[in-house]
Amino acid sequence: FSSFRFDIYRKVPKDLTQPTYTGAIISVCCCLFILFLFLSELTGFIATEIVNELYVDDPDKDSGGKIEVNLNISLPNLHCELVGLDIQDEMGRHEVGHIDNSMKIPLNNGDGCRFEGHFSINKVPGNFHVSTHSATAQPQNPDMTHVIHKLSFGDKLQVHNVHGAFNALEGADKLSSNRGGSFMADTLWDEVAHTLCHFPLFFPQEYVAYSHTGRIIPAIWFRYDLSPITVKYTERRQPLYRFITSICAIIGGTFTVAGILDSCIFTASEAWKKIQLGKMQ
Repeated sequence: FSSFRFDIYRKVPKDLTQPTYTGAIISVCCCLFILFLFLSELTGFIATEIVNELYVDDPDKDSGGKIEVNLNISLPNLHCELVGLDIQDEMGRHEVGHIDNSMKIPLNNGDGCRFEGHFSINKVPGNFHVSTHSATAQPQNPDMTHVIHKLSFGDKLQVHNVHGAFNALEGADKLSSNRGGSFMADTLWDEVAHTLCHFPLFFPQEYVAYSHTGRIIPAIWFRYDLSPITVKYTERRQPLYRFITSICAIIGGTFTVAGILDSCIFTASEAWKKIQLGKMQ
């Protein structure tokens, strides 16, 4: 009994082997091919893959039925003390002059205002609008012409290869529109779970709104509705065991095929030599 009997990788002495030029060429090509496939697999292993799936959304799961909204808008002809944000939805929420996490920056020597706000809305149809409703004294003819710098729903998306209109109204310019009119943008989107971003589709339009007294109340409206179908994007990376398996398959398969090719060429070469020497009948 000897432990050497368990060696399945038996060694052949070098003096019993015969090197050939063909074998050397095949060996070099084999190594280059293995290196190329290894680098390709390594690139795929390091890179991440975005996988998507559809499912029915649960409004109370994870986010608690809330969606974060970021709004950045400039009104160059309206004083900051007149600008306010109103939020209302079908759950009964009606908030006039929302001020939490918001900031007003004077423009044009105080004649204009830039409003920046971060707030949350419920996952039900509703709207939010920039208006003068919260002002102490209502102006006679407020100028609601504006430029939208940013309007996004959900947290900032970290990956960049997901298609969608995440800030579709960026740069929307209504400076040349009706000064005393209202502006409305209807939105419909599917929530993107995992990253908590959304795919909004905007339908901007201009219209005139009246109060119960018949007076025109200009505002910048953003109406939204949600689809119950959620698009979930998951960032995946190839597991380590699959990468190792692929590398082993590349090395083993390449060496096996190269060995078969070299053996066939060597056998054919030897047979040709015998034919030329007349030793093969």
